[in-house]
Order: sequence, then C-alpha cells, then structure tokens
Amino acid sequence: MLDGFEILTTSGIVLWRRHYTPISSSLIDSLVRDVFIEEKQKPGGGENGAPSYKKDRYTLRWTSAKDVGLVFVAVYQSLLHLSWIESLLTAVKGLFIKAYGQELKAAHTLKVNTAQWDPTFDALVNRLDTGSTRRQSDTIDSEGPTELTPPSSSAGDDADEPPPVPAPLFRKPAIPIKRDDLVGDSTSTDATPIPTPDTSRPATPGHAPSHLLTAKGGPGKASRRSRKAQTFNASAPASSGDESSPGHNLKGGAKTAAKGKRRWDVDGMAIEGDDDGVLDYSAPATPGPDSTERELDVAEVNTSQMGSRTGKGQFVLKDLDDEVDAILASSSKPQQRSNATDDTTGSGLLASASSRLTSLFRNVVGGKTLTKADLQLPLQQMQTHLLSKNVAPEAANRLCQAVETDLLDQKTANYTSIESTIRDSMTKALTRMLTPTSSLDLLREVTSITSGQGAPARPYVISIVGVNGVGKSTNLSKIAFFLLQNHFRVLVVAGDTFRSGAVEQLRVHVRNLSALSQREGVGKVELFEKGYGKDAATVARDAVAFATNKGAQPPGGSGQMLYDVVLIDTAGRRHNDSRLMSSLTKFGQLANPDKVFMVGEALVGTDSVAQARNFAKEFVDTKGKLRNNGVGMDGFIISKCDTVGDMVGTLVSMVHATGIPVVFLGVGQHYGDLRGLNVGWAVDKLMK
Repeated sequence: MLDGFEILTTSGIVLWRRHYTPISSSLIDSLVRDVFIEEKQKPGGGENGAPSYKKDRYTLRWTSAKDVGLVFVAVYQSLLHLSWIESLLTAVKGLFIKAYGQELKAAHTLKVNTAQWDPTFDALVNRLDTGSTRRQSDTIDSEGPTELTPPSSSAGDDADEPPPVPAPLFRKPAIPIKRDDLVGDSTSTDATPIPTPDTSRPATPGHAPSHLLTAKGGPGKASRRSRKAQTFNASAPASSGDESSPGHNLKGGAKTAAKGKRRWDVDGMAIEGDDDGVLDYSAPATPGPDSTERELDVAEVNTSQMGSRTGKGQFVLKDLDDEVDAILASSSKPQQRSNATDDTTGSGLLASASSRLTSLFRNVVGGKTLTKADLQLPLQQMQTHLLSKNVAPEAANRLCQAVETDLLDQKTANYTSIESTIRDSMTKALTRMLTPTSSLDLLREVTSITSGQGAPARPYVISIVGVNGVGKSTNLSKIAFFLLQNHFRVLVVAGDTFRSGAVEQLRVHVRNLSALSQREGVGKVELFEKGYGKDAATVARDAVAFATNKGAQPPGGSGQMLYDVVLIDTAGRRHNDSRLMSSLTKFGQLANPDKVFMVGEALVGTDSVAQARNFAKEFVDTKGKLRNNGVGMDGFIISKCDTVGDMVGTLVSMVHATGIPVVFLGVGQHYGDLRGLNVGWAVDKLMK
C-alpha cells in the first residue's frame, strides 16, 4: 500500500502532499540531499524503469518534469511489491502538469492552489491500486472531498455523531413478561402490534417506537459468560416461552413438545418469553418528522467523474478512465521501443507468459508465409494466456481459431516482428467480438419513446435480472441516478418480493436519490412496492400501468403519464434451477420491458457462459420466440470491475456465449460509479 506522495519543486518547495501514515520529513530531505544535491547515491532503476531510492525501511520512487521544475515522489515500504507505482507516477505527472503547468511556468511563482487536486489523486489511486494492498479511504491522513457510501437501512438519525457502544434501549430483565400483559397494556412502549402481512416493513429505525422490541438488560458490568449463566439460571422455568399455549405438555421429556424459539440480544444473552413478537426495526412508509434531516445527510456525488453534459444538455457517461489510459499508453510507447531493442540482443525466452508467447513468434523470419505448424505452439500459449485472464475455455478457443484463420497462409511483412502481427490479429478478433452490432444510445431511445415519436407516448421500461448477490439493486440505483441527471422521472419497482430486506434496500436507495435530485434540481424518483409474497410479474405489470397513468386519475390529473422510465428490480435466482428460471418467462410477457439487462459480476469466472445462456433463453414472447431478434436480452452490466485488475475475461465470455453487448460497467459502490464500455480498454487489459 502507498504510504505517501509528494509533489515538490527542484528547489525543495512542497506544492502538494498526501500521507496515509505518519512519515518523517527526513525521508524526502534525504532524497533531495543525497540524489539531487550532493549526488552521493545514484538513483537505482526500478522494475518498471522509474528511479528508486531506499532509506531505512522505505522505498522512494520518483519521476521529474524538467520543463516545469517538478519532482513527483511516491513513498512505500520496501517489503511491498507495488507494480502500479510507475503508472501512478506517470498519470499524476501528466494530469498535474495539464492542470497547473501554465501557472507554474509563470515568473516568480512560489505557491499554487492545489485544493482541487485531492479528488483527482484519490480517483487515480482507486483506479490503479486494485490489488490486495489497496488502502481504505478512511485511513487517509489529510482531508479532501471524498465520496462516501450511501447510508444503509440500519443508519440512525444521529448521522453526524460517532456510533455509540452497542447497548440499545434495555428493559428490566427481572421478571419474564407474559404475552397477556403485553396485549392488555395498550399504552406500554413494550407492546407488540399484530403484524400486517399485506404491507412490507419500512426501511429505517426510529419512526415507529411502538413497533420496537428492545433487548433485556444485563447484570451490570459482569463478563459475557457470567451474564449468560445468570440469565439461563434465572429463566430456566420459562425457557421455552410457550408454557401458556394450549396443548403444551411439559411431562418427562414428551416427544411432542417442540423446542421454543430463542433470540439473543447484542450482549449474547437469551431473551425469553416473547417468541411471537415481531422484530420490526424499520420505519413507516410515510416520511417521519425527522426524515428531512436524514435526507440532507446524503453524501454528494461528483458527477464530473461519472460523465459530462453535451451541448444539448444531455448527461453522457464517460468511458472507463479514457483520459488516464491515454496518458499511460503514450508514456509506455518509448518503454516498449526500448524493450524491443533489448529483446533483439537478449536470450530469447522471457519470464512472463505473454513474453514467452511473443518470443516464439520472434523466431519466424519476416517475409515468410505462415503455416499451421508455425502457429500451433504459439496459439496454445495464446490460449493459456487468455485463460489466465478469466476468459472461458470455449471463448478462448474461438478467439484462437479466429487468429489462426486470419494469419494462416499470410505472408509477414519485411522488418515487421511477428509480435505486432499477432497482437494486431488478436486485437481485431476481440474488437469484433466486443463491439455491439446495434445502437446502445439509451438516452435517445428513452427520449423517442417518452416523447411519442411515431407512436403514443408511454414510459420506457427497463428490467434488471441476474443471479444472487451480483449487485442488481445497486446497479439499478446507479442507472436511476444516471437517468435523473438527464431530468427523467424515474419509478423504481420493488419486484424482488422474496428476499428479506429487498424492499427496504430499494427504499433507502430511493430516499437517497430523491434527496440528491432535489438538491441538484434534476428529475424525480419514487418507489412502487406491494410488499413481500406477491407475484413479481403482477407487481411489474401494475407498476407500468401506474406509470402510464391508466385507470383512475388523481384529483386535477391531466391524464398524461406520471413517469418517463420504469426500473424493475427482480429477485436473484440460480441459473441452473429450472423452477425459478421459468418464472422469468411470465415476468417478461406481463411487464413487456423495452430493455432487459443482466447483471454479471467480473469475479464469476467461467460459469458466466452458462449464466448468460440460461437467462437469455427464458425471455420469449407469447409465440415462443426469443425477444430482441432471437437473443433474449438486450445487454449486460458487468459489476465489480474495480476488484479484478486486468482479469476482465468475463466480458469476453458472456458476449461470446450470447452475442449480447456489454452496456455498463460497475466500478464501485457509489451512485456515480457507472461507466460505459471502452473496447480499447478491455482489449488492452486482455493483451497486457
């Protein structure tokens, strides 16, 4: 992990610094004195070409910009192997000079206002440091405007105060409370209401005190084990909690006696005597008196990192780090040329797998016609390299066959290495596979449908599907935020009526998005839900009808549609469970979505092929034909791309299996962490 980064002038003035751990100033002083002034120690070349300097237990690597007189220094512990430091130095150098170069070149400039550089540097570190040494943002030594994860459904009202020691409101534990007493005393705060199954439990604690069951208190400051023992001894006669229930028999170990339910409080002590109580830690659906204050606590989202606005006012997503990639690519060209020169005088086979692959081609003389025997062994190495990038075997085999077809019986150009020939061929094959064959301009389609161009105006319906735990609800909220930036009215539909907490999760997202949209004055968002246990297809159909404003009109209603876009969440399901998968057919026919996006995580590996095919084949129309011209779905959203580094083979595997393009990439847990697919970026990662 990175311990510190400093930007200083050649005269020793520090323009900007960021320390993640306390670092002695003598480190930088020693670097300037020993290397730049007295030249006692010559800078050692790093593994990637950046000079390095070791002092105590730290390694300092730097790069310089002579035209503006700056030195960029990265500090980390010598025991760590941080291969991305070279890229960080290059990117920081390029972006910092671009932002402050003209000001630094002005005469008599001694100080530069670098307050706006903090978020840019944080984004670069998050972008480049994707390995196990990645440091959490809360350990940063200096202050800066960093994005925070939206508050969860368990967040309390006192968001500005630190969380207290886990000791909630305690009841007196002396005498077990009977159920008759709870029902009879309607004014008691311990009363437990009868649950209403037709309504879902709301999202946040604190609004409905009469619905809360508080834990029983423990005996002072005794140890956890002793408090357990005292509780068990005191409550032994009433351990099951259902002695008063009819038909209960306590005689000598009767086999018909069922084991009573038992709950535990935060201190690990058993809570007895209220087995039938409802644990309701959520708030009512209607906003409470303090909901406005809680909404104002939602962290700001930096939309400039997510995208930019066009001349027509549309908010367009950025491709994934295209500017940073351009800087890194331009800086790597001189290094590649020097490596090529060194390799011509080297021994042949290199250390890495990709280098061994290309070294096999260097033995082929330029101007020779390539035969199948010439390509057989190198293509096997190529396939192994793709498998190491998380590409499914059948997709890797298809790519190698495409390269073989492209190069077989082809004559290599004179003075052109076979390395560049095979890289060009594989780049073409990957580009053909990942490039969509139809338009992915989602904003244009939404505008066309909602404005009634060529047909009556209606809401644009998008459905999100996928297996369990891939991030469907999170990516749905990111798409909602993107649509809100384009001033659309969004209706989020809680179609996951099975998983506990799914409705509450979406309610928290909608609450946060609503606060952000009101703060920025863009669009509006609301939640449509009918609780748990309902048929998801029926809920989706009713939501579309509600957004279209069919049926009864509200007082003073104009009869126009209420929402522009309907985003439907669905329950996660295993792709190999035919019983769960078959319900998607009914869902697709009743909801009739314009787009069906499947969320697949970048970590899934080779199982992504089966997942994509099984989900795609379930979306058929009433005539039994696959929708969207026979492919079933409309696009993929690949989540958790920020966790896999350059192992982005899931993109290739899922597109190979179905022919369905990748529409969005999830690169974090914030609402602004949504990007479009840059095919060049993906190809570069796979060929790296």
